[in-house]
Amino acid sequence: MLISTKGRYALRLMIDVALNARSGPVSIREISQRQDMPLKYLEQLTRSLVKAELLNSTRGQRGGYTLSRPAGQITAGQILRAAEGDVAPTYCLEEGAEECPRAKMCSTLDFWKGLDRVIDEYLDGYTLEDLLSAPLQC
Repeated sequence: MLISTKGRYALRLMIDVALNARSGPVSIREISQRQDMPLKYLEQLTRSLVKAELLNSTRGQRGGYTLSRPAGQITAGQILRAAEGDVAPTYCLEEGAEECPRAKMCSTLDFWKGLDRVIDEYLDGYTLEDLLSAPLQC
């Protein structure tokens, strides 16, 4: 499993919103400048995060984005899945994938299922609030 730029940027975007939305919605132009991320890329990410109900969008001159719920109720796993899609380690474990024709004789299936469970538990074990309290951001 390799987390792409999309996933890394989504985490940084959500952290930025959490830190800066105390006085109202945060514009993606401000996020783009603070985080040195392309505006067009952020527009795509915010659509995914709004669709996943992790961000709220407000239109207008003072519009922007706020968290949909407290940072302690949003997990890193939710953010990464909204940006990346499924984070399963193998295709056969992705949500909605057809059962592999070799599943009944696959000696590694339990191994992959275990890895998938560990990945999900780890990603969902960190909240946005936990990430906010980390000493440095990349």
